[in-house]
Amino acid sequence: MTEIRLQKIIAQAGVASRREAERLIAGGRVTVNGRAVTELGAKADPGADAVKVDGKLVTRREAPAYFLMYKPRNVLTTMRDEEKKGRPTVAELLPPGRRRVFPVGRLDFDAEGALLFTNDGELAHRLTHPSFQAPRVYEAKVKGTPDAKALARMSRRGASRPDRGSALPPEPAGVRLLPSQTETNAWLRIELREGRHHHIKKMCEEAGHPVLKLVRRSFAGVKAQGLAPGGVRPLTGREVDRLKSLTGLGKPAPPPPSREGWALPRSRRPSKLKTGKRKTSPGRPR
Repeated sequence: MTEIRLQKIIAQAGVASRREAERLIAGGRVTVNGRAVTELGAKADPGADAVKVDGKLVTRREAPAYFLMYKPRNVLTTMRDEEKKGRPTVAELLPPGRRRVFPVGRLDFDAEGALLFTNDGELAHRLTHPSFQAPRVYEAKVKGTPDAKALARMSRRGASRPDRGSALPPEPAGVRLLPSQTETNAWLRIELREGRHHHIKKMCEEAGHPVLKLVRRSFAGVKAQGLAPGGVRPLTGREVDRLKSLTGLGKPAPPPPSREGWALPRSRRPSKLKTGKRKTSPGRPR
């Protein structure tokens, strides 16, 4: 079998996502045939080499698995509390025997809502990479009621400062005011096409309306509707096919549409139709 990068082997084995696998390698926790490897470009043959993470063999690939969880508030989006503070993790909410899947992306400790799990490392990598623009739909309770200027700033900027080390500018966000509001607070529906650290909290705070509560309603078109906090269900075959189509791993299909039509990718924004006769160049077939 051809040699492939270690982070891909680890991700395909369902141990961790590619990004997490890179951290495991850099931390000296990965060995190949008994020798510790810390170079991110290192390769191995999964059919011949013994690749281990923390002493456990990972080169035996498991069948792909896909789940959706409604992550409760005050739960870590990690498989274990690295800081050992005794905080609950999403691993404790997974069905027995399903600890070898890992979360796709993250939700803040105090946020709740849709969180995907899989052992399909390639799909997880693509769903979290900004170039594939997987839509995330949130509802955020914010302090005060944003006016049109504040909403426009959120929609236009997304976040005014890109993450440190990122070469890509923030994508525009789709933001609208929901009917549910009080005299002092309001609810916003926000759609993003990428996931940055504290993205929504930063964009709302910079507009003068800090987030009081954050709920992710869907990720890449997969909705958490019907799940109670802490609930888990397997994805349907149709949902898996849709995720693969969205990320270029399956048959081409249109991305999950925005409910209100905002936050469309730049390349897919509908063009204005012009009426009247179409002009043609001489000699060019109509």
